[in-house]
Amino acid sequence: MSLRAWIVLLAALAGALATGRLGVWQLDRARQKIELHEAQLARGALPPLDAQTLAHTGEAAAAQEHRRVVLQGQWLPRYSVYLDNRQMNGHPGFYLMTPLQIAPGDVVLVQRGWLPRHTQDREHLAPTDTPVGTVQIEGRIAPAVARLYEFDAAASGTIRQNLDVAAFARETALALRPLVVVQGGAASEGLLRQWVPAEPDVSKHYGYAAQWFALSALITGLYVWFQLIQPRRRRR
Repeated sequence: MSLRAWIVLLAALAGALATGRLGVWQLDRARQKIELHEAQLARGALPPLDAQTLAHTGEAAAAQEHRRVVLQGQWLPRYSVYLDNRQMNGHPGFYLMTPLQIAPGDVVLVQRGWLPRHTQDREHLAPTDTPVGTVQIEGRIAPAVARLYEFDAAASGTIRQNLDVAAFARETALALRPLVVVQGGAASEGLLRQWVPAEPDVSKHYGYAAQWFALSALITGLYVWFQLIQPRRRRR
């Protein structure tokens, strides 16, 4: 073989192997997401936690993500925040976030539910009911509030785009645990709680894998055609 033939062979081999490896990597990414989702479902099936076993650190909160929890405490409605541009059943609205004091100096931020946004006046909030006295709630643990894109990361006020637990703790001087409880149950207190469970988005990984494998096959096919088949046909 000539030097040129060796260079073409090595280039084709490198291209086919690289694109094939990228296809395998995409399949592995899909497998990891499926395994993570299955682990989250397994956590959700465990017995619920209570205030004593609820995480006090961010690392422990991450380990308890998606665990069910049952808490008793008193609402602190003066610190309630409405997170804008949250949808439920295809309609725009707010997530109502209210701290729940589970013991003196021990507070948990709760995503209590969803309420619709007024069609003309964004500042007009639908009425909700916040029970007074000791309440018991059930929910699941999330290490943070789901974030949306915003231009001003230092938002404040009753209506906001996002809410960071640590920053909110500094702002309010509340002893917030480093997690969020997403309250479950039927609609009540003027709030809906039809939380859609997050499904792993693996279709794009399968699509990318198919593209990489197809490119690998194309490189191999072009090499075989132009470097092996056509030269033999010419010699004949």
